[in-house]
Amino acid sequence: MQNDQEKKSGLGLLSYIWTEWISAFVILILLLVTLVIGTGEMIHGQLLRMGERLYGDPNIGMQYSFLRAEPSKPTCDRNPNIDAQVQEQMKINAADEFASMFGVASESDVRSSLLAAQQQCEEKYVFYDKAMAHIEANPSVRTYRTIETSFFGIFKFGSENRALLLVIMVVFAAISATIKSHHIGLRSPATRIDFRIYNTAMVLGNGLLTSSVISQYNSVLNSGVPFASGMNVIYWLWMILFGSLTLISLFHLIKSPPPTREGGNVGLAFLSIPLYAYMAIITGVAFTFFMDYPMGQGIYLGQLVEFSNIFLNLALFIWAGMLLKQTRIVDLFLNILRPWNLAPETLTWLILIAAALPTAYTGASGIFVIAAGAIIYKEVWNAGGRRQFALAATALSGSLGVVLRPCLLIVVVASLNKEVTTDLLYTHGMYVFLLTSTLFLIISLFFAEQKFRISPPKIALPKSLRAFVPVAPYIVIFILIWLFYKHALSTDLNEFTAPVMMPVILLLMVLFDKLRKEPAPLAPVGHWDSTLNTYTAPPDGSQPTPKVNPADDPRNPERKVPFGKALHLSTTETVGHIGALIILMALSVSVGGFLEHIEVMEAFPRDISSMFIVISLVVVFMVLVGMIMDPFGAVILISATVAPVAYQYGIDPVHFWMIALIGFELGYVTPPVALNHLLARQAIGDDEVRAADEEVKHLSFYYRFERWILPLLVMVPAILIVAYIPYYFKLFGWYQ
Repeated sequence: MQNDQEKKSGLGLLSYIWTEWISAFVILILLLVTLVIGTGEMIHGQLLRMGERLYGDPNIGMQYSFLRAEPSKPTCDRNPNIDAQVQEQMKINAADEFASMFGVASESDVRSSLLAAQQQCEEKYVFYDKAMAHIEANPSVRTYRTIETSFFGIFKFGSENRALLLVIMVVFAAISATIKSHHIGLRSPATRIDFRIYNTAMVLGNGLLTSSVISQYNSVLNSGVPFASGMNVIYWLWMILFGSLTLISLFHLIKSPPPTREGGNVGLAFLSIPLYAYMAIITGVAFTFFMDYPMGQGIYLGQLVEFSNIFLNLALFIWAGMLLKQTRIVDLFLNILRPWNLAPETLTWLILIAAALPTAYTGASGIFVIAAGAIIYKEVWNAGGRRQFALAATALSGSLGVVLRPCLLIVVVASLNKEVTTDLLYTHGMYVFLLTSTLFLIISLFFAEQKFRISPPKIALPKSLRAFVPVAPYIVIFILIWLFYKHALSTDLNEFTAPVMMPVILLLMVLFDKLRKEPAPLAPVGHWDSTLNTYTAPPDGSQPTPKVNPADDPRNPERKVPFGKALHLSTTETVGHIGALIILMALSVSVGGFLEHIEVMEAFPRDISSMFIVISLVVVFMVLVGMIMDPFGAVILISATVAPVAYQYGIDPVHFWMIALIGFELGYVTPPVALNHLLARQAIGDDEVRAADEEVKHLSFYYRFERWILPLLVMVPAILIVAYIPYYFKLFGWYQ
């Protein structure tokens, strides 16, 4: 209630309006513009082809391309006096003092030239008359070309200003994330001392970033070199962004947000500092005070601009993930599995396999964890799984699919490394996916209290088939949109078109849900059984029958939100995640630039004779990078530093990148940072994580720390197999 009152007055109201409406509206417009840009080339190509079919006429040699602009009437003389022109030209030639050196054109040559010019003039008039007659016979061509050229103008403007669109998006999103303290850290600030140290670090980090971008701007300004197109505005946007973040953090430091918990200590408070603030302070201090390179951070922020297309695609994937969260797809799919009453470990294995596809189609591991983590966690728990086991499954749910088509991370790798292609990486990635998913099943069954459990098929199968019926419309929507793009726009669904197509598909699925007045998705204890029209308790008899909050009941009218509300909720969540993730990625690139600047790879031995040692060093380095950097920043760093050295040692590029990707994913579940665990905590909530810890505090070491240990038990053997087996046994044809 106190929070609601704060939103309605003073600065609380201003913050609420900014985060919930202004930034959400601006980001929504920018996302839609990005969608238009992404589909612009496809649509414009179809408009040109349609224009040709409607207004082209092969019989008279008239093409639509001739009609895209109003024909200009020729200005030449259609009926010149050829004889007079010949005589005039001959007089001019005779008076030319250089004529004796190069020869004088004969009268017949001059006449032929003038006749040729007259013929060209006549052809221009004929074409003009023919074009005007064709336009007058088809007056709608003017309207059509206005639409087509206007669309082309918008598409062209957007394509030429992708970097500007991205930076504007980051400005609004990062300010919102800072106002809401939504940045990614090892733990959320809760006590008064947490907020003080959190905001002190934010002031220092953002202050150093502000100083760096100002230094970079002044350096370019004083160099005398003119700014590249649009860069002057981008420099100002960076200065406005980090200056604003510094002022917001300073205000929060002076007027600290109300604590949600009493107590606290300095050690835990330092864990609340956002990862990007740590990166900003470390690289800022290093560049400014030790390297005399104050513009270093600003320069490496340029990587964000250079790869603006990739980061805009990432923003679209984040939006797709948040739209997925507004649908009932995940819950309805789980209804197909629920009647079988599977053991938690078997059910989780099936969920992870199913989750791999949306993970790939939402661009990166973290996005799917944010979008579906809460539902996956609750489902595993409801099936009788331990809370710690459910947390481990949630963190892993976003890891297994990053090597599958059409994951954006693979596209980034292939774009930066000409030695590999997306097809090669996706093909071998399938083997890695089968390996990791199988390892999860084996290891989780080893620790399972009940190895196998399943309902009789004669009972479960009819229920499962009935549960498939509500899922079918979503499959139909997916197929229809795919067929529309394939046949209407001559574009198939692949790694390059998925960022544009997936938000469109998810928007229509959300609209389908809301037109049917389906309730907003929720993950309470127990699950809604549509066949019984009631909640059912978890099948594990040791757990008490849950008390369902009336507000959570799907029959509650307040759960039936309209499409506009669902779109607003998904966009608001998207704003926060764009602000948190892309700023983290930008600073990861800065860390990569710092490591590159200190020539960290010079410490890598150049005369190692053992391939085993080389691969071991690569494995260790990949895991360490994955522990401290986001995937996109890590790929940029590795492509510039480690990859060339690995290729020189004879490691096959495809093998190297399989090691790198699985190493990154191992890093994302490895303490102390463990990015996937941080995102899982964001999706599930701190209270649930604390409850999971309380539940097992009296058990053995493994069960107390299962959420950390189980992912390691899966990913460590996986990276060892991927790293060493292909080389020694020449699997998959990686080595000849």
